[in-house]
Amino acid sequence: MTGLFVGLLTLDLIYLAQSLPENNQKIVAADYTVAAGGPATNAAVAFSYLACRDALPLVSRLLGVVGSHPLTQLIREDLQKYQVEIIDLDPTTKNPPPVSSIIVTQASGERAVISINAVKTQAHSQAIPSDIFQNVDIVLIDGHQMTVGIEIAQTAKARNIPVVIDGGSWKPGFDQLLPFVDYAICSANFYPPHCHTEQEVFAYLSGLGISHIAITHGEKPIRYLTHSQGSKIGFIDVPKISAVDTLGAGDIFHGAFCHCILQENFTEALASAAKVAAFSCQFFGTRRWMETSPPRA
Repeated sequence: MTGLFVGLLTLDLIYLAQSLPENNQKIVAADYTVAAGGPATNAAVAFSYLACRDALPLVSRLLGVVGSHPLTQLIREDLQKYQVEIIDLDPTTKNPPPVSSIIVTQASGERAVISINAVKTQAHSQAIPSDIFQNVDIVLIDGHQMTVGIEIAQTAKARNIPVVIDGGSWKPGFDQLLPFVDYAICSANFYPPHCHTEQEVFAYLSGLGISHIAITHGEKPIRYLTHSQGSKIGFIDVPKISAVDTLGAGDIFHGAFCHCILQENFTEALASAAKVAAFSCQFFGTRRWMETSPPRA
């Protein structure tokens, strides 16, 4: 089982606090953690962890920009711990990696994030290794390395390798990438140009030939549309939990979906991924949920 995850790598500094600071206020965090972050990164970690948990042979590859700045050692050590193989698109850059500062509110589990994402770390498609698709079973693209993502999606489609997108929000270039996508897993904030309702989003994505579409709504049911064996629209319930931290829940959902879709049908994989993501929200940070085995489907 080999997953290829394409996109953003950050260094996440995560704090747990009673509330967000007001203007000119200093607050003391109740807890903190440091981890590699980004949608594709957290998905790759979840994919790797779940495959190990289920005693499946795996390779979890993460394609993005890391570089050689001293801060990147923290990213490398974290991902090595979770058996994620980094394929660096720009290994010689000495620029610092994107750093995200995150405050999680204790009472609600909601988070506030500030980051520059991959704005200053865009790579060219020429940097993609020629053997990148060796034994790859599934590809996930988060849109933060759009030029590389388009090339990867196009080649994967030609090789009949399923392509999943993490549609957290619309990004320029998605219109070129989406025709090569098999599974569009989007948030309620994903609105292509001229789309103002979920119905219009479903119609837009279906018009591009995407056969499996889902829109997540946090703790509310997932709405899906599948064109396999005729069109079917429906909802998947999300487990009810008391959230400690919602940071990375969507990323973990995507990684779990990539793991599950290789073994289950579309709606089963959505339901299984929702269980894992909900479970992860009961722990602070993006890693502690893996210290207690999450539920199986």
